[in-house]
Amino acid sequence: MDEHKHVTVFQAPLAMYPTQAPFHPDQHYPEYPFDDLGAERNSAYDAVRACLQQAGLDRERYGTAAWNPLRELIAPGETVLLKPNLVKEYHPRDPQGWQYILTHGSVIRAVADYVWKALDGRGKVILADAPQTDSSFSKIVETLGLGEIRDFYRAQGLGLELLDLRQEEWLNKGGVIVNRRRLPPHPYGNIAFDLGDSSEFVGHGGAGNYYGADYDSGVVNHHHSDGRHEYLISGCAITCDVIFSLPKLKTHKKAGITVSLKNLVGINGDKNWLPHHTEGDPAAWGDEHPDPGAKHRAERKVVPYFRQLALQVPGAGPWVFRQARRVGNQVFGDTEEVIRSGNWWGNDTIWRMCLDLNKLVLYGNADGTLREGRPENRKRHYVLVDGLIAGEGRGPMNPDPVPAALVVFGTHPASVDAACAYLMGFDPARIPIVYQAFRCRDYPLAEWDWTDVRLISNRPEWNGVLPAIPDESTFHIRTHFGWTGRIERTATTREVVHGRS
Repeated sequence: MDEHKHVTVFQAPLAMYPTQAPFHPDQHYPEYPFDDLGAERNSAYDAVRACLQQAGLDRERYGTAAWNPLRELIAPGETVLLKPNLVKEYHPRDPQGWQYILTHGSVIRAVADYVWKALDGRGKVILADAPQTDSSFSKIVETLGLGEIRDFYRAQGLGLELLDLRQEEWLNKGGVIVNRRRLPPHPYGNIAFDLGDSSEFVGHGGAGNYYGADYDSGVVNHHHSDGRHEYLISGCAITCDVIFSLPKLKTHKKAGITVSLKNLVGINGDKNWLPHHTEGDPAAWGDEHPDPGAKHRAERKVVPYFRQLALQVPGAGPWVFRQARRVGNQVFGDTEEVIRSGNWWGNDTIWRMCLDLNKLVLYGNADGTLREGRPENRKRHYVLVDGLIAGEGRGPMNPDPVPAALVVFGTHPASVDAACAYLMGFDPARIPIVYQAFRCRDYPLAEWDWTDVRLISNRPEWNGVLPAIPDESTFHIRTHFGWTGRIERTATTREVVHGRS
């Protein structure tokens, strides 16, 4: 159990990525199983390798052809799901900004090499995610060089599967969905679960007012009402032996940060089953806005009309909605500048949904039942975080770059997220998705507290339990503006924010 409290943090000498897919290493490491080398410096591969070595994995064989760092974590013949963050193919302000939005292909390639080493040529690797519904999966694949990575492995006789887990892909123009294209089903299907009384939503008074990922909020509220808390999970996330999460290190407008716990939103089969925020006033469990005055109330009355128009009148409806949005941005403010839709520290909805997803992945069976909620029954879920170039400010899709040069590894997602939050300069006790992950009453995700998490690092000052890491040695990453002044770690502010408190 103690090893799950340990999180390895390697700070690389360079915060940069190679550009040439499939991102071969530029030197022939003793354990490297292939002949191909890259012509450019691949500091990402170097950093992943160094992080695994820093973690002490297969220590006795390091430096030899037999070094197999994932030997004790993944067995030959198993199925491993690699789950990167593939949220969106572009950054709204910077043509190169995808590098601090998406998990970089070079990090994916390096981890995949060591996974294949552990599988010893037997077993299966699935690389999959469900990007934001109005993203282009093909453009994400092209941008990250994932097709080249897949083709390289296939040429070696290793059949990596590359999957889009969504059911639909939408076309977004001017912030309005103008076309919806049904996608062919992936081979693993989806599995429906009902957490019922074991959901983190038990005791939350937002039923009937949840907002999901679509204009029709009736769907999400159907799945989260009358004691039901239903989720549709991609079958490959349930039937695989191991999930290896490869998140990006960045801030998040609804959750505060997005690392491994939030990353599992991408294994769901239908994002409109997922409550993202609760509509209405805070006095009635609403968390869309901290202080909904007259202007905000007027906006709430007008917007549903245009949403329904866009749904019910193809062509003309979306066009009218786009024109209304342009006017609305001038009257009510742009989402990148004002708080709306639960994009603030008081969002008491999204952390519950994310932790429910983590419960289902760790304890779920292929028939939609759950195993008994004991630690030994949890699926193995490992994490390697791409923080070489992290994102701050208006994350997750409009952040500014932070050349943090970090790669973070751990065998326990909540511990990894607590470590990342602390190194970002935040207080894990003030970020509900992190704090509450150590306190789930049913189907627990941890048996210790975030304060017990211990760092192992090539930075001497980053060794020890989190509360003992000097504040001045960590980053002080800028939050999304809706979280500013609430989660930063300071010497004088120790107020704890757990959901609404």
